[in-house]
Amino acid sequence: MKIKEIKELLKKEVPQEILNELSKDKRKGVEKELEKYYKKQKQKEFFKKEYQKRTIYEKKLYDKGYKYICGIDEVGRGPLAGPLVVACVILKKDSFFEGLCDSKKIPRKKREELAEKIKKEALDYAILELDNFEIEKYNIYGATKVAMKECIKKLKIKPDFLLIDAMKIENEIKSLSIIKGDDKSVSIAAASVIAKVYRDKKMTDLAKIYPYYDFENNMGYGTKKHLDGLKKYGFCKIHRRDFEPIKTMIKEV
Repeated sequence: MKIKEIKELLKKEVPQEILNELSKDKRKGVEKELEKYYKKQKQKEFFKKEYQKRTIYEKKLYDKGYKYICGIDEVGRGPLAGPLVVACVILKKDSFFEGLCDSKKIPRKKREELAEKIKKEALDYAILELDNFEIEKYNIYGATKVAMKECIKKLKIKPDFLLIDAMKIENEIKSLSIIKGDDKSVSIAAASVIAKVYRDKKMTDLAKIYPYYDFENNMGYGTKKHLDGLKKYGFCKIHRRDFEPIKTMIKEV
């Protein structure tokens, strides 16, 4: 078998007896491809174990008879500009998404791929955003609660249990608030990924309208380039007027 053919073969799961035969081939190219294959398999096994760790809350709830477990997370509480985005996700019981964890720990390209896969395979999901004027109306903590409640209403399937990242909301549906939930629950992690990908795209689009603040790279957070833009050009329509330094800038006008 040619090395090129072996390379193609090893892109998929290969029975152990075939691997044993290939291990007898002493060509350097074959040895290299086998080494890559085993490394990839080891990585897959690691991701499976990590994923299983993050299903502990879901498994306990399934064992208690809950069927539609909804993970909820927000993105955008801290930035100086742009919307607050909340996502709700109800995963299938037997779901598996390789590498799923806190969205901030996932490389951008992988995060975007995961978001598409989650939206395609989830039982249901919903996304809701509140702009900077609504954030000002409710304050950021209150706005997060409002957004989460409204996002749940957008789901086609009514959840029977809510897993929420570090927030408690008043709702008729039973819920559990989990500190750092986006790294402890696959349902919350899925919501985290969808929300972040949605908001990042939104901020990248807004950067074309408001080009002075480097939104496409900082997503509205107060980086040096963002703050330099504020000093030179002032604030724009999507800046949060009750966040510093915008709040002080308004007083000085």
